[in-house]
Amino acid sequence: MLFEFVSDFVFRYSYFSEFISPAGSLSDMGKTDLEYLRKRLIQWYGANQRDLPWRKSRNPYHIWVSEVMLQQTQVNTVLSYYRRFLKAFPSIRHLAAADLQSVLKLWEGMGYYARARNLHRAAQRVMQDFNGKIPDSWAAFHGLPGVGDYIAAAVLSIAFDQPYAVVDGNVKRVLARLHKISAPVNQPQSNSAFKAAADKLLDVRRSGTFNQAIMELGALLCKPQNPACDVCPLNKRCRAYQSRQVADFPKRRKRSATPQYHIAVGVVFKNNRVLITQRKPDGLLGGLWEFPGGKIRDGEPAEAACIREIKEEANLVVEIDRHLTQVKHAYTHFKIIMEVFCCKYVSGRVYLRGPVAFRWIRIDEYQKFPFPRANHKFIPMLKAFQLTSGSGNPD
Repeated sequence: MLFEFVSDFVFRYSYFSEFISPAGSLSDMGKTDLEYLRKRLIQWYGANQRDLPWRKSRNPYHIWVSEVMLQQTQVNTVLSYYRRFLKAFPSIRHLAAADLQSVLKLWEGMGYYARARNLHRAAQRVMQDFNGKIPDSWAAFHGLPGVGDYIAAAVLSIAFDQPYAVVDGNVKRVLARLHKISAPVNQPQSNSAFKAAADKLLDVRRSGTFNQAIMELGALLCKPQNPACDVCPLNKRCRAYQSRQVADFPKRRKRSATPQYHIAVGVVFKNNRVLITQRKPDGLLGGLWEFPGGKIRDGEPAEAACIREIKEEANLVVEIDRHLTQVKHAYTHFKIIMEVFCCKYVSGRVYLRGPVAFRWIRIDEYQKFPFPRANHKFIPMLKAFQLTSGSGNPD
């Protein structure tokens, strides 16, 4: 009690003495305050952390896989993917030896497929350059494909007890409120301010536990909306809470409106099979399979765009049978409205311009291939269409 009273008095004095400059930069924080925050946070984490499978392992491969998945995906979604992935690839040796298509298939539906491609390439590098042992130095691990500052700090601290502070969206939100940092969290120029704050607060004696604790606090209590400030273990030191300005932090730079694209896609039926094409290995949805199509030009009917795109992309002449459905889907930086048509093959041999491979498959074989989520929204309709329309002839 005496410790909390004295440290609280020191905090309040420093708070009203311009602890944070008008620009939101951090000045020196007292050792007593730092120890108080670290102790409270780790105690709270010990009593309130979620029971997650990757927290039961110190295996750097398991931790690495979980952190890659968690970068852009919510925990509840990651749980099933994580278990299936480790069942299929129980070690980095298994992942390195796997075919990329099998990796993408297991990743299917989680999005941000560059994560899977990079993890696969990184596993191969670990086997080639480090004899299958995940490196525990910053330079070596950070140099692997797909390993940025966050992944490196998370894996090296949690798996190897290295003193690196993590900075993700949850951590930025906690720090912004704790210190009233005015730098926008969604602006790259602000990263140095949040990195400095995270480094200063890090408990280097328990880096992995501390990093997980501050991320957990952001996920469970210091949420974007309706944060549970009254039960937060750091509320006595939180500047935003003490000044009743929690809703004002973190600051965000207003972004421009999300662009939206109108595209046409054609499912080409020929002899009881449909045409699928594979995207280039890099870039958006790299390596995945899809039905041919593309953007509708200004003033162009969707049907005409579908016929044109299939001719340009696959060198086939087709006729529109019917409009199957309209699909709306959102990516990180843009949205699409997809007009899906069922088409009859008329003539031509497949010659690709853009895609890197093609297959004529039966509709019930689609599960062998990784498809984007937008395609999965209409694939189940194709079997019913084929049965009712009699598209194609039996082999």
